Amino acid sequence: MNIEQEITQLIQFRQSVYQNFDNRADTLMDLVDALSSNISAQSVVQLSLNPHFRRSYSTLFKGVVDYFHVDDEDEAAAKRRTQEQELMQLIVPHLPRPQQRKFWLVGVDVSPWRRQFAQTLADRGYVYYPNAIKGNNPVTIGHQYSLLALLPEKEGTHPPAWLVPLSLRRVTTDEDKEMVGAAQIDMLMNERASPVAGDLTVQVGDTAYSKPAYLHAGGQHDNLVTIARARSNRVFYRQFVPEEGFKAPPGHPTWYGDRFALKDPSTWHEADEVAQTTHLSRRGHRYEVKIEAWSDMLMTGKRDIPMHEHPFTLLRIRLFDEEGNLAFRRPMWLLVCGKRRNEPTPLEIYHAYQQRYDLEHFFRFGKQRLLLDKFQTPEAEREESWAHLVLLAYVQLWLARPLALRWPNPWERYLPVIKEAHETSPTLVQRDFGRIIREIGTPAAPPKLWNNSPGRTKGTKLPPRPRLPVVFKGEKAAQLPP
Repeated sequence: MNIEQEITQLIQFRQSVYQNFDNRADTLMDLVDALSSNISAQSVVQLSLNPHFRRSYSTLFKGVVDYFHVDDEDEAAAKRRTQEQELMQLIVPHLPRPQQRKFWLVGVDVSPWRRQFAQTLADRGYVYYPNAIKGNNPVTIGHQYSLLALLPEKEGTHPPAWLVPLSLRRVTTDEDKEMVGAAQIDMLMNERASPVAGDLTVQVGDTAYSKPAYLHAGGQHDNLVTIARARSNRVFYRQFVPEEGFKAPPGHPTWYGDRFALKDPSTWHEADEVAQTTHLSRRGHRYEVKIEAWSDMLMTGKRDIPMHEHPFTLLRIRLFDEEGNLAFRRPMWLLVCGKRRNEPTPLEIYHAYQQRYDLEHFFRFGKQRLLLDKFQTPEAEREESWAHLVLLAYVQLWLARPLALRWPNPWERYLPVIKEAHETSPTLVQRDFGRIIREIGTPAAPPKLWNNSPGRTKGTKLPPRPRLPVVFKGEKAAQLPP
């Protein structure tokens, strides 16, 4: 694709985004452009100082408020899902079809948003949040958001950590965060306009997504393969294969064979396949990678989660340094589950899971540069609207990456990641996005000046907002009827 086609694609996306805004389209388009070109704002209100936001700071918040508005609270959840689907429909036409891989690669993960001081914000709960101070519990009060993103193919040795976000949904306190991710996957696989539908799709997730309920949900799609990491204390089983002359006893059928405990090598049988490759780290260290695969393994389920119907391939991955010593004390265990799980090779599975860490880079960039978790509001609906706007801003940056010029800081000019990368990183695109907007223009109309609003009557006192308790899942579960 040449530069003219890249420019046309970006303009078409911006036009479709602008037309998708039902209320305050000009304000919201300026806000998305201010986010995409932000290089100095540390809070949301400071975005009103961006030259591409041509309106007052109060209009900024009015745009977020009017982005999602419903009169009937009972219809709010359904309308939000419709809005989320429409947002995905804006993005999927621009997804790059894989050229080297024979499958689409997507990733799903959850990120916490700290809201420990927002006492008037509804539905706050205790969420996992890593803490660098030794001895502190990795827990905070806030919300969680589940991300579904396409992980595109990369070029070069150490390319930038780009992805294409498709869905960003808040996890309520009465929802399972992994099952929210399963619902996002369902929406993608059932989207008829998506190029992913009908093709082999591989999703990657961390250890939380190796639970039986999530794997069972993904097994309902014929073209979906799930790669999830397994904890080193898990216990699996071989499929039961009757020997010649075996007569099944009456009663329950036998599904599970010999035990396979990841902590006990004496329970392992010989691997069905072994593969090797090399890995070069960013610091120039070379490692030998050994991959062992066991086919047709099983995990236990429940009455409503028959995991004996979902056999999987188990991979053990170890890295060795140049002297032949283990680089890490514990190996990495991966599960590959799905009806078409045998189509990706062990090497393809290993490289696919390596790209899962780009999700972490998105959350870091989003929170540091796009103010993803900086919108302070007592309304959870407005917080979700802000997440959607940030998602659109990131997609703009991704589409503009071939058009951006590199403007590294003086202390960054000689870094290997700057000199060797074939693509520009999200940070560098954001630094140059203001120039791109000035050259291609914006569909938003300039603001019209009106008389000053009289505002509230002098002496008006608003009632204080009620303080809401933090939701603790254990207490909520205890209140449920037996």
